[in-house]
Amino acid sequence: MGHAFDNSLIDTMVRYHRMCGRNVLYLPGTDHASIAVHTILEKQLAEEGKTRYEIGRENFLERVQKWRVDYGGVIVKQLTCLGVSVDWSRERFTLDDILSKAVLEAFNRLYNEGLIYRGKYLVNWCPASQSAVSDVELELKEVDGSLWYLRYFLADGSGHVEIATTRPETIFGDTGVAVNPSDKRYKHLIGKTLILPIMNREIPIIGDESVDPMFGTGCVKITPAHDHNDFEIGKRNNLPFINIMNKDGSLNENTGKFQGQERFVARENIVTYLKADGVLLKVENYKHSVPYSDRGKVIIEPLLSTQWFVKVAPMADQCLELLDRTNSPEFIPERWTKVYRDWLVRLKDWCISRQLWWGHQIPAWYAVSETGGEIADHTPFVVAYSSAEAREKLVGKFGENVRIERDPDVLDTWFSSGLWPFSTLGWPETTADLKTYYPNSILVTGFDIIFFWVARMTMMAGHFTKRMPFQHVYIHGLVLDENGKKMSKSSNNGIDPLLLINKYGTDALRYTLIKEVTGAGQDIRLEYDRSKNESSSVEASRNFANKLWNAARFVMINLDGQTPQQLGMPETTELADEWILSQLHQVIQTNHDCMDRYSLGETAKAIYEFIWGDFCDWYIELVKPRLQNKFDTESRRTAQQTLAYVLEETLKLLSPLMPHITEEIWHTLTQQGKDSELILSCQSYPKVNPKLINPELKVQFNLLIGVIRTIRNLRAEADIKPGIKVNTNLLSENHQEIQILNIGKTYIKNLAKVDNLAIISVQESTSRQIKWRKILAVLFALFLVKLALAASNTLGNIPIIGNLFEIVGFLYTIWFVSHNLILSESRKKWVQKASQLITVDQQECTSAELDQSIAGVVGTIQVLIPLEGVVDTTAFRGKLEKN
Repeated sequence: MGHAFDNSLIDTMVRYHRMCGRNVLYLPGTDHASIAVHTILEKQLAEEGKTRYEIGRENFLERVQKWRVDYGGVIVKQLTCLGVSVDWSRERFTLDDILSKAVLEAFNRLYNEGLIYRGKYLVNWCPASQSAVSDVELELKEVDGSLWYLRYFLADGSGHVEIATTRPETIFGDTGVAVNPSDKRYKHLIGKTLILPIMNREIPIIGDESVDPMFGTGCVKITPAHDHNDFEIGKRNNLPFINIMNKDGSLNENTGKFQGQERFVARENIVTYLKADGVLLKVENYKHSVPYSDRGKVIIEPLLSTQWFVKVAPMADQCLELLDRTNSPEFIPERWTKVYRDWLVRLKDWCISRQLWWGHQIPAWYAVSETGGEIADHTPFVVAYSSAEAREKLVGKFGENVRIERDPDVLDTWFSSGLWPFSTLGWPETTADLKTYYPNSILVTGFDIIFFWVARMTMMAGHFTKRMPFQHVYIHGLVLDENGKKMSKSSNNGIDPLLLINKYGTDALRYTLIKEVTGAGQDIRLEYDRSKNESSSVEASRNFANKLWNAARFVMINLDGQTPQQLGMPETTELADEWILSQLHQVIQTNHDCMDRYSLGETAKAIYEFIWGDFCDWYIELVKPRLQNKFDTESRRTAQQTLAYVLEETLKLLSPLMPHITEEIWHTLTQQGKDSELILSCQSYPKVNPKLINPELKVQFNLLIGVIRTIRNLRAEADIKPGIKVNTNLLSENHQEIQILNIGKTYIKNLAKVDNLAIISVQESTSRQIKWRKILAVLFALFLVKLALAASNTLGNIPIIGNLFEIVGFLYTIWFVSHNLILSESRKKWVQKASQLITVDQQECTSAELDQSIAGVVGTIQVLIPLEGVVDTTAFRGKLEKN
């Protein structure tokens, strides 16, 4: 599934840039995977009771070639099933003649420049494959181990020191004990000697700054031939290097009576012996990380071995200089730049030799006649392009009778893969392809092989071509299983992409893998039901393809047998046409922006929303009445022209992601004959026309679509039968919304099945009501004043009281008018009171009508559907109350 994901991403980019008019090369190929193939073949031999050494190198390689013919084409088959648009005429294999020539050239150049050397160093040894492996081919696993505490007695009999170790079987290779020279507990012991348990030989106590006084007891046993840190300490302090292990992981002749025992069996027996001998003090549980061989799946053993190495420092420094000066290559996402840089800084010399037979055999020849017929550490050798050249060189040194033998080891697979960006184009020859396509534009790869592959390629390319091999490095995540776990053979949780392709189709799988990418470098999760071999996420993509297929059929049925080219572009358009054209060119702009910044997931989602939502769900429905109207021929033809144009441009947009279904529809739409050489994949990618993008139309149709959806939802909630048309009231206080509703009135009536549609401006109605309320309030105030004056005239006829009443009445009138009619807050209260007295019957009527309606809201628009005569309102009210 990882290959399917990786190549789906690559092919989408390739198809997009090709449709944009660029000269694009997508070159397919595979590597020879030395260790993986050896593991498979040697398991087969073991089942037959044989080893590769028994059948010999020639017969073994014949078996490998047969296996490759039978099973080696799985990845190529996947590529063909995915429909990737590679140039198969340029297919490469790392062991083919062209690439083998490049490997031979690279090795010879690096050796002659002093960057490849042969030496005896500590390597990561895999006892399963019996080969050295590089640091990047290791997998650290946390294990529950033990920490054994041992007593090493001082040779002068004055006491002992305590040693803590996780590997007691390496005791035979101890050639010293190190302490930190600043550690007061042991400073006085530096220079003294200890008696090594079991072996009873003296070893020195040395001082070394690298010792951590806080770890264990602060005393560290030094085994220079079997530990990377001890190797460096041993070199600094001139300690002997004693190898205690055979290549199969068993103990050798330097381990006394434990010779021949498998390393972990020997560990148990040694602990038992040390305990009986009084050397073992205690044992503690200890959780720690242990390196495993990624291919062999066993714990690796640091082993002193003669191997071939590349001095990486000069090459890494050149890469760092280009990265810091020109940010080359540019990583996407940018955070991986730091990871890449840190890796270059920490790189050690690269062990490139593997004790295997399948691969590029190291081009070194030995004068074995000078060392008893065997290749030894000190056997003279030469590096050459051929055995004839090597013989000529060795004859010149040792005479005609010299007997030569080629180095039996092969190169690390990543050595040839590191040359891939330029060796596949013909390097070391200056070919037309190399001039045209190098450096490459982009490398698409997973983050898990930045160290395996990316750094190797940049170092090799920087050295041999003086340029970085690609401008951009797009780092994607991993495909996780349905439980969010990394897929692997060991976990048995992989998903066969061919199974999903057979069930749902190639385009469905491709689209799913791309759509799930939420951001560059992020892992994606693939939903999968293993009991049924079904994926809901891939099924959803197949449904999307079906939606497009059905929409395309509808469009083509209604084009009266004409193609988009015959129909041409519409000269006059209606509102819905302008809207869909605006949406189309907006998504074209979005796609260009997203693809150019490698946001492929956002591209897939934008196309999906346009096709499923804007085009299929809305525009096609909006133009159906026009297509069925045989009388308004101009409107009908405009609808046909718009449908044909939008469909063809949409197929072009989707083609890089779903190339097969879009190609099939396009050929039918454009009526390409079987003999036509035109294909959709080679058409021009749609170009944005800014003049057709109208943001206001988007706002308008979002509002109209919202209203239609609300009416549909209300109809469904009230159980209104689909065939019944309803009356609908739309109320808004927003003048702009009222205008939009009036413009789209026909669309609302057609798609929401509305008979009478009333669009009411709440603001105008309220203004009129407030105006009448103010008039009524004034009249009511005048009535009260008149009543007060009449009363005062009557009382005024009474002596004394009349005069007093006139004064009081005059003062009260002044207070009343100022307090209740002049002050705004009080005036509003009186207006409301007056309004209530006069409009109470009207309010009761409105309330009664509201009781018979179902209501919804879209933004500030109120949607009311009267239910009287449409449904049984009593039953509906009871249903609502029950819910």
